[in-house]
Amino acid sequence: NTKKRQPLRFEINAPLLISIFGLLVIGLLAVFSSSWEYSFNSNAENRSIAYTIIAQLRWVVVGLGIGTGLVLFDYHRMQKWALVIMGVTVLVLITLIILGAANADGPIRAFKEGSGQPSELAKLVIIIYLSVWLCSKRDQLNQLTLGVLPLMVIVGLTAVLIMAQPDFSAAITVVFLGALLFYLAGSDLKQIIMLLLITAGFAVVAILISDTVRERLTLFINGLINPDEASYHAQRAMAAISRGGLFGVGIGKGTAKYNEGVPVAWTDSIFVVIAEETGLIGALLVVGLYVLLLYEGLKIARNAPDLLGQLLAAGITLWIGFEALINIGGMMNLAPVAGNALPLISTGGSSMITTLAGLGILMNISRQTSFTKKTPEGRSYSAVVDLRGRDRRGSVSRRRRSSRGQR
Repeated sequence: NTKKRQPLRFEINAPLLISIFGLLVIGLLAVFSSSWEYSFNSNAENRSIAYTIIAQLRWVVVGLGIGTGLVLFDYHRMQKWALVIMGVTVLVLITLIILGAANADGPIRAFKEGSGQPSELAKLVIIIYLSVWLCSKRDQLNQLTLGVLPLMVIVGLTAVLIMAQPDFSAAITVVFLGALLFYLAGSDLKQIIMLLLITAGFAVVAILISDTVRERLTLFINGLINPDEASYHAQRAMAAISRGGLFGVGIGKGTAKYNEGVPVAWTDSIFVVIAEETGLIGALLVVGLYVLLLYEGLKIARNAPDLLGQLLAAGITLWIGFEALINIGGMMNLAPVAGNALPLISTGGSSMITTLAGLGILMNISRQTSFTKKTPEGRSYSAVVDLRGRDRRGSVSRRRRSSRGQR
């Protein structure tokens, strides 16, 4: 048995593990530094200054436990459960909308005080479900009624349910992931163009119906033209990053995290705290760890033993990379402020658990690649990662599936 001959330590992707734990450690330090005043000011609830960091540690432990379990769980078994978990996720999203409708304060994003945000779960679930669905339909993707239309129904329903909370950044992420996986699965140019047009229409509708989206987009454009007209959030963030200089003002000594600084410094704006207190060096370290994670994840996708592994690995990796890019870009006025969490760093149980669960699946694909016999059939890659092969139709080059991959 190949698995018995190879010790577990030789099946673990060390660079990926380094990037994960590096971001977790930096995140815990930044969360404590940025949240102690918030925790202290919650004395009415008998909270200590360590309340937020203790909660974050708890979510990290839970996430690592779930992620470790998924490292050992054969990702092929998800084919049996994909429809079930997608159905449960849709029901949870609908339940949240119903609870929000009954809430006097209007729509809500979480079940209790910001905890339990199903939109975070939906991001990972849409990757799993679409990867399984696209694998089963890969010979029919270029048929309109069996390709792009069913995909848009699946992705569109999920995105609309998320927008109803409202959580536009999560809805955009779901649409992005759907389009990305459809492209990687091998759809032809006509389908891609149609999908892009539909996605553009979705974006226009979001801008028209949401004052928040329209305001953020306007402030972003104005900020590109004149930094003095950027959003308050972006201006405070850029000022804090500027104060940090090359080496930072020192861990715990930053001022951007206080009341007159950036909003919710321990969640959406935590990169600003890192940049101010550790300077350009610390900010580049964080970016470097994300780049390492992105590189290793795409390498796992390239070497995955089958199409399902390729799509899962690419989807999970680019999801985390996209979230990090949007968060950091928003803080530097290089993208509209989206209000999404910085993966593995920002405070939040839902984001932390789903991200670590996704990375557990990614690590599982890496482990299976290490003991799955390769076939001589090759694939070509371009730019970042190309799962689409050489032919003009863009179909995926198919491997002969091992007995393990056919389960």
